[in-house]
Amino acid sequence: MEQKKFDFNSFIGMLLLGGILLWWMSTQKPEETPETTTGTQTEQVSETTTPSEDNTSTVVLNDSLKQIALQNKLGAFSYGALTSKEGTSIIENSLLKLTIDNKGGQITEALIKNFKTHDSLPLYLIKNKNASFNVNFGTNDNRILNTKDLLFTPVLTKNGDTQVLSMKLKVAEDKFLEYRYEIKKDDYRINFAIRSQGLSNVINASQQINLDWNLKAFSQEKSLKTENTMYSWFYYKADSEVDYLSPGNSEVVNDVNWVSYKQHFFSSALLSETAFNNATLTSTDLVKDQKKDTIFTKAYELKAPLALKNGELNYNMQWFYGPTDYNLLKTYKGTDLDQTADLGWGIFGTLNRYVFYPVFNMLKGFIGNYGLIIILMTIVVRIIMSPVLYKSYLSSAKMKVIRPEMEEINKKYPGKENAMKRQQEIMAVQRKAGVSMMSGCIPALMQMPVFFALFKFFPTNIDFRQKSFLWANDLSSYDTIYKLPFDIPWYGNHVSLFPILASIAIFFYMRMNQSQQANMQAPPQEGMPDMSKMMKYMIYFSPIMMLFFFNNYASGLSLYYFISNLLTIAIMFVIKNFVIDEAKIHAKIEENKKRPEKKKSKFRERLDTAMKQAQEQQAAQQRGKNKK
Repeated sequence: MEQKKFDFNSFIGMLLLGGILLWWMSTQKPEETPETTTGTQTEQVSETTTPSEDNTSTVVLNDSLKQIALQNKLGAFSYGALTSKEGTSIIENSLLKLTIDNKGGQITEALIKNFKTHDSLPLYLIKNKNASFNVNFGTNDNRILNTKDLLFTPVLTKNGDTQVLSMKLKVAEDKFLEYRYEIKKDDYRINFAIRSQGLSNVINASQQINLDWNLKAFSQEKSLKTENTMYSWFYYKADSEVDYLSPGNSEVVNDVNWVSYKQHFFSSALLSETAFNNATLTSTDLVKDQKKDTIFTKAYELKAPLALKNGELNYNMQWFYGPTDYNLLKTYKGTDLDQTADLGWGIFGTLNRYVFYPVFNMLKGFIGNYGLIIILMTIVVRIIMSPVLYKSYLSSAKMKVIRPEMEEINKKYPGKENAMKRQQEIMAVQRKAGVSMMSGCIPALMQMPVFFALFKFFPTNIDFRQKSFLWANDLSSYDTIYKLPFDIPWYGNHVSLFPILASIAIFFYMRMNQSQQANMQAPPQEGMPDMSKMMKYMIYFSPIMMLFFFNNYASGLSLYYFISNLLTIAIMFVIKNFVIDEAKIHAKIEENKKRPEKKKSKFRERLDTAMKQAQEQQAAQQRGKNKK
């Protein structure tokens, strides 16, 4: 058997392979598994690994991508978007609380502190995105931006009782578009400014800059019909004149000093020191059915171009969020905002401003019950008007004394052909007796301005809002003693007691007044309607009409007419039974007849001449008919 020999080369090769294997094994770490890793080992691994550095890299990458996206979208204004955060700021005083959102720099809530809605909820003029304020502009890098979509940076400071909120839309720290709000103690007005700094090379001056303010007015009062159709209007002052825009209309107006989005008792207004030119004003009625509950009554909108000065914006303005209170608004000198209180036009507004408001303000200074104030005001008005009522009754008594003579004239000149002659003779008797047909009409006409002035005064005076008296819990709205299960056309679905009382009072007043009106009328003539019959119908028609009309109106007004008619009945009773003496009146008339007739006035001469010519013409026509 052959003996194997030792191979030195193979031995060296095996040593080399073993060394390589040992080196490879020493350079490789064993793979750790959860099952074989202890808690201590896990902590060591977590300390030696660097996942936070990986996350930082990811965040930096995301921020870079975000910055690039914002740069592409907003251009120079991406700086503000990156340095600002979403949030809100609050400025307030004892009357008003405003919430301003960083997004858009605009008011998103306006709370009127000392008032409630008709159902006792906090009264907001702005809430739940019912309003929007925006400035639209173009940039030199061909972008169109809206401030309502951009983030502002807020800075709130206080100076005594004044709070100042600066909202800046930044391009850089020293370049920005700013909204500046300043609210003072005990004031519904907020100073507001729009200005830019360092943006002359950013904002495109060749493109129009537009301000857009719109608001949907919340329904705040019990009577939707009254609130929406009678007292919610878009008021504005342009070219030093106050006017209003009817719902459903849109107008382009120049030199607009302010706009006021008026509801029944509250207004949202924007005033500007620099008038808006070419401003578009729009008012829209949002109520589809007056009988159903609704959130909004009107939609108002102002669109106005803003002008650059030296490449920058600089507008000083004022917001007003508060009650449409005439006593308050007239203190804002030079604004004419008091005209939004709607006291009536012409003589009606004059009476309210210079008679009824001064009397009311005096009475409320020492009387806290507003129902009693209405009663006292009614007494004052009736006392002031009593001389007019006396004149009317005196004329009625005189007409009653000479009525037999006028009836004799009717018998003496019968037929249509003698109509002019009859009229001349009757007027002659009246003239000698010192009686005129107009003497009975003039007192009634003089009372009409008072009627219409107070028709505006009580429903628009915010002092009566939510003030109770007897069973009425709100003198500015209708009272309810019974809720009907159905709706009556023109009447409503409730029964109000004050209109019923006022209708009963006016019925008895007209019954009592019927004899007076009959005395004032000349005896009925041939071919002429008998006015006494018409008066009989009016006695029943007027109370019914008042009952239907006032059922949905302010209970304070119905209370006034109820008390007014009661007082009028009492005054008429006193005048008729204790003041006027028909025997003395008859003696006075007989004495007047004996006196020589005064020289006719030129008007009387022209009237007599015209009547004579008409009489001759009538006679000629009659003769022509007889010949045929």
